[in-house]
Amino acid sequence: MLPQLSIGLLLGVLIAGVAWRAGALSRSGAWAAAVVGGMVFGLGGLTWAVLLLTFFVSSSVLSRAFVHRKSGLGEKFSKGNRRDWGQVVANGGVGIMLIVIPILPVGYWPHEWFQFWPWVGYAGAMAAVTADTWGTELGVLSRRPPRLITNGRRVERGTSGAISLLGSLASLFGSTLIGLVACLIVIAAEPCHIAVLPVFASVTIGGVSGSFLDSLLGATMQANYYCPVCEKHTEHHPLHTCGTGTTHVRGSRWLNNDWVNFFTSLVGTIVALGTWFVLS
Repeated sequence: MLPQLSIGLLLGVLIAGVAWRAGALSRSGAWAAAVVGGMVFGLGGLTWAVLLLTFFVSSSVLSRAFVHRKSGLGEKFSKGNRRDWGQVVANGGVGIMLIVIPILPVGYWPHEWFQFWPWVGYAGAMAAVTADTWGTELGVLSRRPPRLITNGRRVERGTSGAISLLGSLASLFGSTLIGLVACLIVIAAEPCHIAVLPVFASVTIGGVSGSFLDSLLGATMQANYYCPVCEKHTEHHPLHTCGTGTTHVRGSRWLNNDWVNFFTSLVGTIVALGTWFVLS
C-alpha cells in the first residue's frame, strides 16, 4: 500500500503542476489537487483516478472554451476559471471520504457487492460535479435568457439558480459521460460480477440529481450579494469586481459556492447509491 500511495502522490503532484502551468488551477488549487489526486491515485488506483481525470480534464477544457462569449460574466461568479483549493476540496471531498472505505480489513465486507458500493458512490459524486460544471459552462452560451428554477422568471445569464434548455442538456451529457466511463471501467474489471446497466443508470441519475440540487440551492439558500454601483447581483463578497463593497441580500452567508458544490457531490453520491441498491 505504501509504494502505491507514494506513486499516487507523485502522479498527483505532476498532474497538478501541469494543470497549474496551464492555468487551470491557482497556486492553492494546485497544492490541494496534488493531495486529493495523490490520495485518489494512491488509494484507489486507476478505477478511481480515471473518473477524477475525466471530470477534471473535460471541465477544464469547457472552462477555457468560448471565452469571448463568456466575457462579462466574471462579475457574477465568486470564482474564476482557475480553480482554488476550496473548489478542489468541495469537488473531491466526498470522494476522499469514500476512498478510505475499501481499504478497511477485507473481512469486514462479506461480499464483493459490498466492497463495490463506495466506488459507485464516488462515481455518482463525479457525475454530479461534472454535470454541474458542464451545465454552467455551456448554459451561459444559450441565446435565450435563462429562467430561475424556482419560479420560471427570466434572469440574467450567470445568475445563481438559473437554468436553460442548453444548460440542462449539457448537465445530462456531462453526467452521462461519467456514467459511460464507469461502465467501461466495470467491463474492463472483469471477472467482476457487477451488472453494467444498473451502474450506468445509477451514476447518471445521481449526477443529474446533484446538478438539480445545485441550481435549487443557488436560487434559494446560497448567499447572494448586490453591488450598488454596478446595480448587479453577484456572488462576490466583500468586494465586487469593480472594487465596491457588496451587500448581502438573500441566502445563508455561510453557504457559498464551495459548500454548494460539496452538497452537490454528496447528493450525487446518495442518489447513485440508492438507485444502485434498488436496481441491483
